[in-house]
Amino acid sequence: MSIPQETRSEEDDFLAEYNPRDHPPFAVTVDVVVFTIVDDALQVVLIRRGEPPFKDRWALPGGFVHPDEDLAAAALRELAEETKLGLKPDRIEQLRTYGTPDRDPRMRTVTTAYWSIVAEVGDLSGGGDAIEAALVPVTEIEREERQLAFDHRMIVLDAVERAESRLEYSTEATRFCPPEFTISQLRRVYEAVWGTGFDQGNFQRKVRSESDFVRELGRTTAPGDGRGRPAALFSAGEPRLLSQPFTAMRLETKMDSSLVSSDDERRWDYPAWLAGPDGGAPTRGDGEEQDEQEDD
Repeated sequence: MSIPQETRSEEDDFLAEYNPRDHPPFAVTVDVVVFTIVDDALQVVLIRRGEPPFKDRWALPGGFVHPDEDLAAAALRELAEETKLGLKPDRIEQLRTYGTPDRDPRMRTVTTAYWSIVAEVGDLSGGGDAIEAALVPVTEIEREERQLAFDHRMIVLDAVERAESRLEYSTEATRFCPPEFTISQLRRVYEAVWGTGFDQGNFQRKVRSESDFVRELGRTTAPGDGRGRPAALFSAGEPRLLSQPFTAMRLETKMDSSLVSSDDERRWDYPAWLAGPDGGAPTRGDGEEQDEQEDD
């Protein structure tokens, strides 16, 4: 539908006279939370700031958005500049926006946080205004053993809660794993993120009962690696929601129940590529007894 000429003229006149300085200025920034698992512990990528404010304090990689820049593009640029970690656009997801008036001592700043899960981060190196980049155990942040700049502790904790929720309802745990992995490696992802333990056999049955959660490769780990008998190798299936969540399998939780969102609220935070189950009933894999024995 075409816009009437008189409306276009009114719009043009308004924009010609509009003065952005009529409103208080504020800055827009991005921050990025990147999780991985090292030594069976959930870890997050942090940088050490080389400039005030909070000089020498640890923080999330991030920075100011350029005037001609998309938010996601700014997040990827800042992450690469400050850590040398390059991610594809489809590997980061928007977490939420933080805009408490006094969150930045320089000026009013609104930040949009992004988060991601990666199997490994490679060699991290500080760059830009970051003098160091490193992996830090999330438990150090949760226990306030490591103080972070700005409100970055809150952002990390929000991202941890998002990750916990996603693992409960989706197959995203496989994103923590290498291209080929064992069921034991996948189980340790859940144990690291949730801070809980699982019975090996029950976990194996749960994973194999979900259609296309994992795909057996027909190969095993190399013998003689000191971990007992060879274990079956798997690759990740298509990312999706689980037909039955992991809720009943959790033996304990590290989060206070008052902080956990309801099931319905959690389901709203999924990206488009996690559209839901494929509609078919879950199928239990064959040869479960043998699979349980192979869980190393």
